[in-house]
Amino acid sequence: MPQSTTLSDILLSWYDNHHRQLPWRMPPGGHTRPDPYHIWLSEIMLQQTGVVVVKSYYEKFLTLWPRVEDLAAAELDDVLRAWAGLGYYARARNLHKCAREIANAHGGRFPETATELITLPGIGPYTAAAIAAIAFDQPVAAVDGNVERVMARFYSVETPLPDAKPHLEKLAAELVPQSRAGDYAQAVMDLGAGICAPRKANCGVCPWEQWCKGKALGIAETLPRKRAKKPRPVRYGVCFWIERGDGAVLLRRRPEKGLLGGMMEVPSGEWSEDKQVGQSTAPPLKADWRKHSGHVAHTFTHFHLELEIQTAAAPQNETITPDGDYTWVARKDLAAEALPSVMRKVCVAVLG
Repeated sequence: MPQSTTLSDILLSWYDNHHRQLPWRMPPGGHTRPDPYHIWLSEIMLQQTGVVVVKSYYEKFLTLWPRVEDLAAAELDDVLRAWAGLGYYARARNLHKCAREIANAHGGRFPETATELITLPGIGPYTAAAIAAIAFDQPVAAVDGNVERVMARFYSVETPLPDAKPHLEKLAAELVPQSRAGDYAQAVMDLGAGICAPRKANCGVCPWEQWCKGKALGIAETLPRKRAKKPRPVRYGVCFWIERGDGAVLLRRRPEKGLLGGMMEVPSGEWSEDKQVGQSTAPPLKADWRKHSGHVAHTFTHFHLELEIQTAAAPQNETITPDGDYTWVARKDLAAEALPSVMRKVCVAVLG
């Protein structure tokens, strides 16, 4: 096996010729450094979301807020609306919070080291390392799922995840070159995304094939090992769709903390694994409530949700708004609201 510097050179040579064209990337070679704002924005969006989906959101955000100072000056509601459909909404709240911290506490300039970056809202170890490497060419290892898979296969690490994480991170760090660290970080990501893929290891076109222990042992596609997942629990709930005679629909803003924090919703109650508890919530207004024929099923990362829908009509002259963070929104304006995917499913179930 060649020395680590040689392995990185081999991978960088491959990357120079086969890199993905992505809107936040600069051409390889390091002649032009990328804008740290662009790298940060793309990395936050790419957390738990695929490149194909992220591209359009990334371009939309840059059109709305070309600089981090512009995003910092935006209203959180506008950011949440632009984010709607991308999921994992805590990312959007932290994105806005981080933009304000960068603009106000750092003069609009991103810190250059992973140690400093990780102190900012919404930036964890991987994201901090990715920004430091890609935007500032810092020689640090950015280890995401793609990189874990490449390392596990290359070194034939059979310890299951997540127990193997510290070892895989150490192996990844040993390969990082002192120069072109940003290109190298993206090269390993591309290797994992396009060649050393989750379901198929395309070893015949891999630049590291002849030194890969997993390939030599014939077990590459079985790695990395993972501990058996526990089945997702099912939670139950009820949401309340009420319309005024003028077509306005009652919405509520969810609490800032917790799941879907700060997002708008069709008012709902507690989501409980006890079906009786989940469907016993009192409606927000007195009305002739009836169970809707449709229901909504939605899967979150850690649980599956079954939502019953109750519907009611309010008189056209009804001006009462319940206590709390409620508002009436015209039907035609629902699409522009910061509604998470599960609540957009509710709209589809009711409106067709």
